[in-house]
Amino acid sequence: MHRTPEPLAPRWLVWALLLLGAMLLRLGAAPLLDVDEGAFGEASREMLAGGDWSRTTLNGEPRWDKPILIYWLQAGAMALLGQQEFALRLPSVLAAWGWVLATVMFARPRWGDAAALGAGAVLASGLGVALIGRAATADALLNLWLALAGLDLWRHLEAAPGSAAARQALRRTALWIGLGLLTKGPIALIVPGAAALVFVALHRGPVPTGTRLRGLLGDGAAWALMLAVALPWYALMLVQHGQAFIDGFLVRHNLSRYQGTLEGHGGSLGYYLLVLPLLMLPWAPLLVQLLRRARALWREPLAGYLLGWAGFVIVFFSLSGTKLPHYALYGLTPLALLTGRLLAAEAPGEALPGALLRLQQALLMLLAPLLAGATLALQARAEHIADPLYRTLLAAPTPEPGPLAAGALLAAAAAALCLTGARGRLSETARLSAAALCGLLWIHGQLSPWWSERLQGPVRDLARQAQLQPGAPAAVQWGLHLPSFAFHLDRQAPRRAPRPGELALVRADQLARLTEEAGLAAPVRLAERNGLVLVLVLVLVQVRMPTEGDAPR
Repeated sequence: MHRTPEPLAPRWLVWALLLLGAMLLRLGAAPLLDVDEGAFGEASREMLAGGDWSRTTLNGEPRWDKPILIYWLQAGAMALLGQQEFALRLPSVLAAWGWVLATVMFARPRWGDAAALGAGAVLASGLGVALIGRAATADALLNLWLALAGLDLWRHLEAAPGSAAARQALRRTALWIGLGLLTKGPIALIVPGAAALVFVALHRGPVPTGTRLRGLLGDGAAWALMLAVALPWYALMLVQHGQAFIDGFLVRHNLSRYQGTLEGHGGSLGYYLLVLPLLMLPWAPLLVQLLRRARALWREPLAGYLLGWAGFVIVFFSLSGTKLPHYALYGLTPLALLTGRLLAAEAPGEALPGALLRLQQALLMLLAPLLAGATLALQARAEHIADPLYRTLLAAPTPEPGPLAAGALLAAAAAALCLTGARGRLSETARLSAAALCGLLWIHGQLSPWWSERLQGPVRDLARQAQLQPGAPAAVQWGLHLPSFAFHLDRQAPRRAPRPGELALVRADQLARLTEEAGLAAPVRLAERNGLVLVLVLVLVQVRMPTEGDAPR
């Protein structure tokens, strides 16, 4: 039921600002993570350096992975704030913040303040959003448009057919979808469109199905608005690049990604049933209550719409040949709304059972120690990691584990204080949300920078060493794909064997083999960090001097 909410109290502004502060905490402290952050960052740097804002390149070659909008925002942020990680990640943080606020503002007039706070806490502090919301990629921005489109589609469906409110909501939806098409492509239309169609097809109500469908699909102004936002850039790419754009973007990174396994990212049909609880940590216990209540919720129009939205995402991407964890985030907005409502429920049969509530409280208190323990255990067994690059980077000597463990224990103590120290003054939902904020601050303030420094600090440091070389020689990535190297180097670093006078970033354990295969004399080692080495090539072809045992020619 939609009801007129009370005016926003000042505490909501305080909450929104605290959330933004948590999301911005040490945003620039962590080096860019490869491959994705490095590729987006370098492509945005090349756009800004080259002055061509119509297309993207990576090391000078066309990059068709994603449309243009996120690169515009990242390059614009760097133009204002400088070439740094903070600027590259800022668009994603603001998008994730807007995503959470849009979810809260949708829940509040329908279910009240407690449910809105619960939905915002589940979304903002879940592990998946906590990580993707600070990544210099297109995903946080896409999720903002998906959330806005999906929520406005419900506003259209709940309004009287043909009313001004219904038309306005549908045209806002068209705007969000158009922006989503400029951010990541057809998925921006598929997810919200399917959510609405599933609801119309499966839920019967006072409005006939045909009337609903005509309302959804028959507004010419909405279609025109969507096309006006997205079509010009797509048309420009087709005119400028023709079949190369079709093959690179539409075929490889959309059709082929769904029909087959791209870049080794495969998985079973049950992949997302395992991934989803991990992405929702520390709120995974709420999924148990949601499953228990699913049949009753399905009978409610709004809850049924949200279940259909989340269900479509899980089924659709489970059938995809390419599977990546963040695809499940496209259905997280409806799950956050439903679990937030359950979190705030007090009616008999709806409130969380005592055992489930205690499990939820324990996870909020223990999340930081559990993640710290898993991190240190993985570090201790780095030699067993399958990926040779990460095995090389993590096997290097590690800093003392004391600060990481101490920070995790401090976060756990603060969460426990939030859960027990304000009984009678704060609601259960507010205490749980405050405890989740403690874990979020630790993840952003300590855990993420620790991991990024371990994995990417060597790449950044060797790029800075390359910058110091006299004459600014060209540099390449030799047997590696670490695009952040070019970003930190501040110039292109293509992936190929080096030529005379060029620098090369290479794994130390591969240097001898690659040198022999390329027929090079031993390069000069300039610097080495955690199994990566920066070398200078002096001679292209290795010349072997004749020995006494050689037969005369």
